[in-house]
Amino acid sequence: MPTPTKSPSPAAAPTATTPATAVRSAPPAAPARGGNTVLLAVIALCTAVTAANIYLAAPLLGLIARDFGAAPSAAGWIASVAQLGYAIGLLAFAPLGDTADRRRLVAVLSAVAGAALVAAALAPGLPALAAAVLVACAATVVPQLLVPLVAERAPADRRGRHVAAVVAGLFTGIVAARVLGSLAGQAYGWRAVFFGAAALTVAIGLLTAVMLPAETRPRRAAQPLKAIAGLPGLLRASAELRAACLRQAGLFGAWSSLWTTLALLLTADEPFHMSTATAGLFGLFGLVSTVVAPVSGSLIDRFGSNRVVIASYVLTAASLPLFWLGGHRLWALCTAAVLIHAGLMAGQVANQTRALASTGTPAAANTAYVVTAFVGGASASALAGPAYAHWGWNGVCAIAAAAVAVGWVGSALVGAKR
Repeated sequence: MPTPTKSPSPAAAPTATTPATAVRSAPPAAPARGGNTVLLAVIALCTAVTAANIYLAAPLLGLIARDFGAAPSAAGWIASVAQLGYAIGLLAFAPLGDTADRRRLVAVLSAVAGAALVAAALAPGLPALAAAVLVACAATVVPQLLVPLVAERAPADRRGRHVAAVVAGLFTGIVAARVLGSLAGQAYGWRAVFFGAAALTVAIGLLTAVMLPAETRPRRAAQPLKAIAGLPGLLRASAELRAACLRQAGLFGAWSSLWTTLALLLTADEPFHMSTATAGLFGLFGLVSTVVAPVSGSLIDRFGSNRVVIASYVLTAASLPLFWLGGHRLWALCTAAVLIHAGLMAGQVANQTRALASTGTPAAANTAYVVTAFVGGASASALAGPAYAHWGWNGVCAIAAAAVAVGWVGSALVGAKR
């Protein structure tokens, strides 16, 4: 992680005491810059395609409910199942990036996700669809296997930019799932969207697996349960990792609480009364993330991650009063959407770069980081729905403000360096 006092690259950093967690790429020498650029582009594309699967069902819930003759509320839990599947996959597979052959793991997970997406497209009812979505999203953890690899192989003075490129791909995939998924579903039906996602997932996943560098590790069986059991100890041992986890949980919690309930505000009779399709176009504000990511990476490489994290919190905090005002003013809502996406992306790149360099087991550290951020986002989202029902948009803004405060204060309490 680039900081004002630069740390050595992961390749040179001390590794865990057991040889099973050592990460060494073969050949040891870095490939030519042209090869790095092509590989980085393919990894970013793979990240976008696979991350989109987590949010694929969300914009299609109305079409799914209509097809199965169910109420929209009855299909709403499919989106929650997708997030549950992703959480399961993070715990089960992401820590294996430190010990398993990532090429084989990426290929297998891509094939499993593709098969599950096909099963989802052919599902005869909601229970079968939910089961297929659960499996597909559990296998959609490929991005979290690739981010540590990129951080390991990047030169120390460009690590932030390389991580930013992959993170930008992830957020681009989320935007594409919400915007393009809804448009394609309206034109061709929700089943066609799942078929298309299956084809893309398998194609880009296998291409990525073929292009990944060969890795040499001591032969041993993968032990996911042991890897999961080691996560609490990893967090206890590293204040830097704990700080990165808590700060990103706060940022993601604020974003999730506001973004998951925004459609309710926009489609309500007062004050905006937008159609579902028009409200869905608000997802395009997520493209701000794609622009901010490379800028954040460059700033991290130049000034260190701490300053970028502080800037991300300033941007997010500045968006909150605008979101509150946006309950009645559309211009304020649009401005706030730009600021919170910029803050979320800057924090994501900085905190993830920090987490990856905090230990000698980057895949395990990345798992702890992503799971913590996911829990923060899911918890805030769960609270935002009831808050909107009882107190309206003001209640949602209060949840977002609380998430920001908890993230920042919590990270300070665990002994993080400011």
